[in-house]
Amino acid sequence: MAQGIYHVPSVPVAINEPICDYKAGSPEKAALKAALKEMKSVEKDIPMIINGKEVRTDNKKSIHPPHELKHTLGYYYQGGKKEIEMAIDAALNAKEAWAGLSWDNRAAIFLKAADLISGPYRAKINAATMLCQSKNAFQAEIDAACELADFLRFNVQYMTEIYQQQPESSKGIWNRTQQRPLEGFVYALTPFNFTAIAGNLPSSPALMGNVVVWKCSNSQVYSAQVVMEIFQKAGLPDGVINLVFVPGSSTFKVISDHKEFAGIHYTGSSAVFHNIWGTIASKIANYKSFPRIVGETGGKDFIMVHKSADAIEVATGMARGAYEYQGQKCSAASRAYIPSNLWEDVKTKLTADIKSMKMGTVEDFTNFVNAVIDEPSFDKLAGYIDNAKKDKDAEVIIGGTYDKSEGYFIAPTVILTTNPKYVTMQEELFGPVLTVYVYDEDKYEETLEILDNTSIYALTGAIFAKDRYAVELATSKLVNAAGNFYINDKPTGAVVGQQPFGGARASGTNDKAGSALNLLRWVSPRTIKETFVTPTDYRYPFLEEK
Repeated sequence: MAQGIYHVPSVPVAINEPICDYKAGSPEKAALKAALKEMKSVEKDIPMIINGKEVRTDNKKSIHPPHELKHTLGYYYQGGKKEIEMAIDAALNAKEAWAGLSWDNRAAIFLKAADLISGPYRAKINAATMLCQSKNAFQAEIDAACELADFLRFNVQYMTEIYQQQPESSKGIWNRTQQRPLEGFVYALTPFNFTAIAGNLPSSPALMGNVVVWKCSNSQVYSAQVVMEIFQKAGLPDGVINLVFVPGSSTFKVISDHKEFAGIHYTGSSAVFHNIWGTIASKIANYKSFPRIVGETGGKDFIMVHKSADAIEVATGMARGAYEYQGQKCSAASRAYIPSNLWEDVKTKLTADIKSMKMGTVEDFTNFVNAVIDEPSFDKLAGYIDNAKKDKDAEVIIGGTYDKSEGYFIAPTVILTTNPKYVTMQEELFGPVLTVYVYDEDKYEETLEILDNTSIYALTGAIFAKDRYAVELATSKLVNAAGNFYINDKPTGAVVGQQPFGGARASGTNDKAGSALNLLRWVSPRTIKETFVTPTDYRYPFLEEK
């Protein structure tokens, strides 16, 4: 296994990809608009990619922008058990050669992919994300172009750091550690909301020498195909990552029944993750090894405000945190605790901000808000809003309108509740709906206790305060309430290499995407001890009396 573990040359230092701001008249704005026009002008034919080959079936599915349902972006081909088995076989057949490839050659492939993403493919991958996931230009830029390039570059750097971690050796002995890929194949199950996550979940295990079966969300097929195209163009060998479009439940039955199933890299709902964990546990005796289970799931992310905070800063954090990408981020602010002394000023500023937000298609760059991803999401959100309009302990004070005649549009909405345990303070909605609870300004510590015990999730959260004693108290009291905690900032926007992302409780295994911790989950260490002068007598000196 030629992994080059004992000689690790330096790699290009990972630096976060600069974010383009798409100002009027800028070349990047012109390029993005041209890519949007070109991609909308054709109906894309999107096959699965198994063993590097295009695979089509008789089950053809259409793709429509969530904000323009009458337009057809293209078609993909849905597979079944046959295609899943083909993907597993392709991965296992590719495993020996891929694991045996020197680590620097694996690194070069993904470094090249990062440069393709941030260079010639930048407009294309951003446009695809805008069209199929209904993201505005800025949200697509920070996701598809910048974060995915960051994941690839920083993961290469973290890989070298992991390989460089070697044990001490005593006199006459040489100890070393070899980081082996897992035995078998890894299953990557990726969500609709971030193209970067969809690219990172299969590529991070692959970088460490694993082979992968990748099932993307049906709502993200259009941009997932671009990611796979980039991987192939970067030189990824056939069979290392296999992209399949198959129903989730039937897929995992085939995956979890396979003796060579080595692990799952997952982002999605907590309920699905519970089922995955239970299924694996029920079949644990069938596997060659204990599968690695890595998952980032739901969130009920909070903004906690102290009476010393600045009302304008708070309102801005709420507006950005709750309504960027229509609140369809695991980290989106969805509950806020506002002290009574600040509420009127916060409400005034927040109301003005929301009223200024334009909503519509992604091609109109003046729109801050676009559509939610699909009809089930739209209907779920509309139901929560309608219930809040009727419930005695809740009131819709901003927004509350919705329309799916042309696209799945939900207006940015604020629910005010008198009950800190109201349903929308506890359950994940995954949309542009923020619930506010106004508390007595002198009951800060009690409200921290309520916050900590209200939701099952613990992904992200923020504290706004000028009083450092208040900041310290919140940081201490909420130590387990969020895996990513923000002080005087919105609870979204984690950057690879700066704020490794993940939460605990019902929010996942907290293996921190964007850090070396995640990569360590995809290797199995082997410790090697070599003795230079081997003993030739079993007797130890303590046995001698004279």
